Amino acid sequence: MTTVAVIGCTHAGTFATTSILQEHPDWTIDVFEKNDNISFLSCGIALWAGKHVSDPQRMFYSSPQKLEEAGATMHMRTEVNDVDVQGKSLRATDLETGKISTYHFDKLVITTGSSPAKPSIQGLNEELKEGRATLCKDFADAQHIVKATENIKSVIVVGAGYIGSELAEQLSTRGIKTTLIDALPHVLDNNFDSSVTDQAEQTFRDHDVTLAMNQKVVAFRSDVGSDGVDGHGITVVTELGEYTADLAIIGVGFVPQTSLVSAQVRTLGYGAIIVDEYMRASTPDNDVLDYVFAAGDSATVHFNPTDSDEYRPLASNAIREAMLIGKNIEEPTVAYAGTQATSGVQLYDLSMASSGITLDLAQRRHIEADSATITEDYRPDFMLTTTPVTATLIWDKKTNRILGAQFAAKHDISMAANLISVAIQAKFTIDDLAGTDMFFQPNFTQPINFVSSLAMTAVAKRDAAEGNE
Repeated sequence: MTTVAVIGCTHAGTFATTSILQEHPDWTIDVFEKNDNISFLSCGIALWAGKHVSDPQRMFYSSPQKLEEAGATMHMRTEVNDVDVQGKSLRATDLETGKISTYHFDKLVITTGSSPAKPSIQGLNEELKEGRATLCKDFADAQHIVKATENIKSVIVVGAGYIGSELAEQLSTRGIKTTLIDALPHVLDNNFDSSVTDQAEQTFRDHDVTLAMNQKVVAFRSDVGSDGVDGHGITVVTELGEYTADLAIIGVGFVPQTSLVSAQVRTLGYGAIIVDEYMRASTPDNDVLDYVFAAGDSATVHFNPTDSDEYRPLASNAIREAMLIGKNIEEPTVAYAGTQATSGVQLYDLSMASSGITLDLAQRRHIEADSATITEDYRPDFMLTTTPVTATLIWDKKTNRILGAQFAAKHDISMAANLISVAIQAKFTIDDLAGTDMFFQPNFTQPINFVSSLAMTAVAKRDAAEGNE
């Protein structure tokens, strides 16, 4: 009988366990999770804080009971203390009883996920301890944010990526005075180029959100709250100024939780476990460990636009990787197709979506890239209503291969990002995309779809540049 140990059970752990049991229902699967819940959709925290969630229990798509019914042995509220990868054993503590037990395994699945990045900044630990500041990652964080924002008048969000931007948007819609701070020059700077970030920033300003971009936070300290009571508020000090509110929420990214095995397997510099196309880990000397698998926020993904192994913690990546573990845990069978890190965000009535890399990132990686941007109505103006879409396409000037694209509109443009994701994975050039057949029907699109128009603009820009050489 084959025994599998699964360490960690959020998205990757849940789907890995399910996929293994589907392929091998007679195997013994021990799942270790230090929390009392699994499968929490943390991407919904901002919506919950903004009072747009019908029932927070519906933010869990699985449960320990469901995995038990499928055949897994669940060790909830159990923390794994150490793992001997070569010796195929682990020690774990039952957090309810304090009992420490040793378990042996034939196969190991590391889905320990990530933890919210906690910058080493003066005063932050004390403010977190006192509850004037909070992180944003798991169900406990979500409960704290929802409770803490019930009666406050002001909030500071540190970090203007997806998490911070969504929190700032949702809390501002409740009439809470909101300040958004980031060390980067623009909102969502790692996800979009200026054609989109300019619109996002204007949308925030239109809703009275104070933006403090290009400002590195250097300290936190307690202060007077909006109720006039000392110690009920917090001041965030940046290199350029000070901002005071009733609560600060820290959302500056994630770091992989891999300290249990990071000395025993090959990792990137900051700890993400490097996996091959079959989700297998390797020794530090790069020898494949055919019995050790990793997925999700604890592992790398193969990023197709740059053909490199990278850390891209997204639930979609975690799920797709984890589903392959069941297929490959006995022998390598189905290879991972890689990712384009396609994602989207809704801020007020502005929808934004992207796939691949930005022009700024391409240039920082010394890729000879170019971009084209268009703004045009998504459907004909003889319709009673339409609205403009801003779209940007990035491509490699040497190969003409598509590297990424971004879209923004007061219209659902999410499927356009999915289309670009398929194009990148299929190694389309801008010419391939310009020639792709897309339907026309005035309820939905112009005679030339805006994605086609964007690709044609890119081709024309490329051709004009070549003609001038």
